[in-house]
Amino acid sequence: MVNGIRRKAHGGRRRADSIEPMAEVTVDGDVLRGEPPAFDADQAAAIADRHFGLLGTASGVGSERDQGFVICGPDGPVGVLKISNASEDPAVVDMEIAAALHVLAVDPSLPVAGPLPVVGADASAGRGAFVTMVEGPGGLAHLVRACTHMPGTASIDPPEIGPEAAFDYGVMVARLGRAMRSFFHPSAGRVLLWDVHHAAALRTLLDAIDDGDTRALLTRALDRFETSVLPRWSSLRSQVIHGDVTVDNALVDERGRITGIVDFGDMSHTALVCDLSSSIESLLVDRAFKDVVPIAMRVVDGYRSVTALEPDELDVLPDLIAARAATDAVLFGWRAALHRDNAYLQNWAEVLPLLGYLETEGRARLRDRLLPGGRISEGAALTERRTHAFGPALSPLTYDRPLHLVRGEGVWLIDADGVRFLDCYNNVPVVGHAHPRVTDAIARQSRLLNTNMRYLTDAPVELAERLVATMPAGSGLDTVLFVNSGSEANDTAWRLATAWTGGRGALVTRFAYHGVTESIAAISPEEWLATGRPDHVETFDPPDRYRDRDGDMPAALTAAAARLRGRGVDPAATFVDGGFTSDGIPVPPVDAVCALADRSHDAGALYVADEVQIGHGRGGDHLWSFAAQAVAADVVTLGKPMGNGHPVAALITRRDLTERFAATTEWFSTFGGNPVACAAALAVLDVIEDEQLIARAARVGPALRAALTEVQHGHDAVGDVRGIGMLTGVELVRDPVTKEPDPELTDAVTNGMRARGVLVGTTGQAGNVLKVRPPLAFGDEHIVLVAEALDATLQGLGR
Repeated sequence: MVNGIRRKAHGGRRRADSIEPMAEVTVDGDVLRGEPPAFDADQAAAIADRHFGLLGTASGVGSERDQGFVICGPDGPVGVLKISNASEDPAVVDMEIAAALHVLAVDPSLPVAGPLPVVGADASAGRGAFVTMVEGPGGLAHLVRACTHMPGTASIDPPEIGPEAAFDYGVMVARLGRAMRSFFHPSAGRVLLWDVHHAAALRTLLDAIDDGDTRALLTRALDRFETSVLPRWSSLRSQVIHGDVTVDNALVDERGRITGIVDFGDMSHTALVCDLSSSIESLLVDRAFKDVVPIAMRVVDGYRSVTALEPDELDVLPDLIAARAATDAVLFGWRAALHRDNAYLQNWAEVLPLLGYLETEGRARLRDRLLPGGRISEGAALTERRTHAFGPALSPLTYDRPLHLVRGEGVWLIDADGVRFLDCYNNVPVVGHAHPRVTDAIARQSRLLNTNMRYLTDAPVELAERLVATMPAGSGLDTVLFVNSGSEANDTAWRLATAWTGGRGALVTRFAYHGVTESIAAISPEEWLATGRPDHVETFDPPDRYRDRDGDMPAALTAAAARLRGRGVDPAATFVDGGFTSDGIPVPPVDAVCALADRSHDAGALYVADEVQIGHGRGGDHLWSFAAQAVAADVVTLGKPMGNGHPVAALITRRDLTERFAATTEWFSTFGGNPVACAAALAVLDVIEDEQLIARAARVGPALRAALTEVQHGHDAVGDVRGIGMLTGVELVRDPVTKEPDPELTDAVTNGMRARGVLVGTTGQAGNVLKVRPPLAFGDEHIVLVAEALDATLQGLGR
């Protein structure tokens, strides 16, 4: 039904027709073969007046198989009359009326033409109150109904609808789909050839297409649909959909924006994404090829501003658009052959250029836009491209056979061949790769708002309050600054320290790592390589209990501070990673770590507890290692795990430090504390609490070390197994007596374990300590996999 100005000859391609059975398309007596009713304008006006109280003149509008009339009174249109084809199924008409009423009840603001009741109808008749039957020319009975008149026109060529109007199309389709979520009707299960799910049935109609090249093009489109889409159909979301919010069935204003949704005749229960593909296809006909993908993406953008699309839906969408175009061509080409005097059907071939373009390049280009970064390249070629793109400064790929990863799931990483690797290395996804609560929080907030902290939003305030609440009672750690990385957090801590103390010297452990900014790389011995120690930095050694070097670490810090002063440099800050991760995970005594803060304060320096690697419960005793070690920290820095991989970091400090800092500068991080990052961080805190991950680290970490100690008993090359919580170091040596580090063996073991499906890293100044640092989702069931991989690798190496 059309509810506006008569459409052009290319219009009307979207008439819904039920054809059964699907496998054997029959045409005798069905609505596809039948001619539309033949009422004249005076008869239509009389019917509208008598049955619906619509008084006025009737003006016919184009229709494929029915008749539609706009009824105009003295002051303009008062309604629209629709007279159905005599072959129309009454149950389908009932479904159309029911759907319109349902949509208007769920979302009254949608511009849907509302059904009008029959004059004098009994309200108890339900939907029967909106339809009546009349006898037409030739004595055939026709169902008749009426609806409200909607403003706008359907006389518009697709290219006239620009990007913003295309976005609006997507919004309307999504809103309509949402409104129909809870709708069902038995007739929705009909087999409808406009529903591309049944595209296979179109093959029996291809003989009506005279041109061989055209038949071949259409056949290829149907072949691709059957091989690429149909096998995945059952995995796509499905519901009753409108199926026909297109340029021929939607009324628009002068800007091309939808003002009226009319005609529910193409409804069926099918894949939800078909609602989108039919709209997109209608907007792409007659477009310049350069505009096809941009316009399609604007419709998609509008749709997912309301309803998110699943990856499978995005992946099949280009093929669905092509299948819809093929459906257009086949059904209208077939009908045009049956009714050669019907000009309404004769322009069916206008869709063929679009279909050809989709086949040659448009489909691939659209898929790249729909799933950016989703392409999986050949590994060797990708490695070469990586080298060319990033140059020699970037750290090399891990392992002799680099991993080409495409997905993560809990403690598992999956490569391009579908091989699963147990991730015992990455601390960043602290609650597990792709944790659904974290990814959902990021996606949900991204769809709402992402901005900076010069505007008032709830998430950063809530996150700051949550973080402060986790600080030890009486610590004075009551103020939070948000940044985007652990390096930035430590850089800001350094600026706070220098502003507070007036000093410029740093104290760090022998092989510490604290970040990549210029200031922080300078106090990260792991980063020095050939540059050597800067003059404003001194180091101190953690104890090496494996080699019976239980040196006095606090005294070593005091001595390091004295060396700085001897060079005329006053200490500003001591930076300590509470897991001593880069130093080889030596696990010094807790009282020695606690004393470091006191000795730092004695030296006039602040103590910065770097929780980037050990924080968020990895230590197994508390959310933060410094709290478990009773360290009187002045600044606490957080990074990588805070957002489970999403860029977010923070430092927590005392108010007086920030007041001194504020007196010297106005501090601001453009996207530090943005609501998306904060949503991720809040979700991480929730997951740690709800899944009791701190307790898991306390239980599973020691159990893992016990299993690895059993492996140690069979291999002299394993010198020591040590750690805290879910952070474990396995030191490999050339000889158990001399305890000489064996970095070559360590490198071979990491590669051997990788070959056996377990990923670990290396650490320590000599590079001879296996770093086993899995996400906290690591459980008891994973322990044996690590132990067996280490044991088998050492056996394979003859060690």
